[in-house]
Amino acid sequence: MVGFNFVSLSERINALLPQTQCTRCGYPDCAAYADAIATDEAAINRCPPGGAEGIRRLAELTCQPVTALDAEHGYEGTRHVAVIDEAWCIGCTLCLPVCPTDAILGSNKLMHSVIEKHCTGCELCIPVCPVDCISLVNVTELETGWRAWSPMQAEDARGRYALHQARQARETVVQADRLEKKAEAALADVAAHSQHTDPSVLDTKRAVIEAALARARARRSAAD
Repeated sequence: MVGFNFVSLSERINALLPQTQCTRCGYPDCAAYADAIATDEAAINRCPPGGAEGIRRLAELTCQPVTALDAEHGYEGTRHVAVIDEAWCIGCTLCLPVCPTDAILGSNKLMHSVIEKHCTGCELCIPVCPVDCISLVNVTELETGWRAWSPMQAEDARGRYALHQARQARETVVQADRLEKKAEAALADVAAHSQHTDPSVLDTKRAVIEAALARARARRSAAD
């Protein structure tokens, strides 16, 4: 039918999720959780950020009964945003790649800071901080679940997460290309890249380099 726009069940479920990408549901992101719900691999009550209202919306869409939030995956709480104590930040950059919405600004050996309006409160940056300089601040007082979060904020978070994924994919390709070229240079002249002169040792090293080159090419192929 001309003009017909098919939207899968998974996409409709994903549209009802808060897009915090917090992984508390047990899946790597909201889209993966939506896929699991759509294929009956996961229950609809595993999203703490969505809370009771989120479960109600998912139940209505999927024609399932409303159930209580599964405590194994957390509890419905107020919305928090991450705050970095710049006096303690060492600029290690470990929090940058794990932030699903790229809400943290900073670079190597420089202080980092959080862009509050883009932070989803996912908490993924906290465990990777080696100096424990990241804390959470309540920004919604007593409001929880979807009362503390809006569809507009969810859509912004989803868009930023898509950009985050695209950037990481590009960086993976660049890294794979760098490793491939390094391995090719070493393979072209194994003797020059080794302190050994024993032919058998050089043959072993050549085999190791060839294996490394194969892995680098495989990573690049997977990223393309």
